[in-house]
Amino acid sequence: MRGIAHPAGTSEGGARVTRRYAPVAVRATSPFLPAPSRAELRRRLPRLVVGLVVMGMGLAFMIRANLGLGPWDVLHQGIAERIGLPIGTVVILVGLVVLVGWIPLRERMGVGTIANAVVIGVVIDLTMLAVPDLEGLAVRGVALVGGILAMGVGTGIYIGAGLGPGPRDGLMTGIARRGPSIRVVRTGIELAALAGGWLLGGTVGAGTVLMAFGIGPVVQASLHRFSLPPLAPTPVPHVPDTTVT
Repeated sequence: MRGIAHPAGTSEGGARVTRRYAPVAVRATSPFLPAPSRAELRRRLPRLVVGLVVMGMGLAFMIRANLGLGPWDVLHQGIAERIGLPIGTVVILVGLVVLVGWIPLRERMGVGTIANAVVIGVVIDLTMLAVPDLEGLAVRGVALVGGILAMGVGTGIYIGAGLGPGPRDGLMTGIARRGPSIRVVRTGIELAALAGGWLLGGTVGAGTVLMAFGIGPVVQASLHRFSLPPLAPTPVPHVPDTTVT
């Protein structure tokens, strides 16, 4: 990025005129994060995809368990039941709507943001087609616990790839940067999603409580195991002083 030249000083002495130009920082306006190098993309993209696929499969098993979902997924399920679309399709549509909310927040999306908005929903719908309704409390309980573990591990792998936040996480951090704490913003958003989803017919139950208290430690352990070092920031080229004689 080239600086805009402005005269910083002038000395006039007959035939010689010297002007010094100082670089001026230009504020980034792109809605996208800087693209990683090809080598980094080859290193990180497979992890991103694996993490999102594991998350989608875990969520599908939680839905089949029918013992309660996390707040956002209660909302997705409630909307799906009202409008008659598959829940994975609703996950994609809600993610895209949330991305529109990034515009006034000036959040910047990456490869992981777009992939999160699409891949998880597709995997949910495909897994739901392959896995029938589950019978028996024991089987459903195993599916619920396994789904939460898969969600946590997948989340750690996906975040650890470092290719950009998901739509819902970006909404939370974008609002939090404007004053409220992450804790307050996350609690407020998730309570609103939970209440709205419950009113629409989404399933609230033991799985909702287990998600609230159990997924955090799993994500933390997964991040510790699978995280890659953060991407180095793209350097801004230095514009040297220019002397005109």
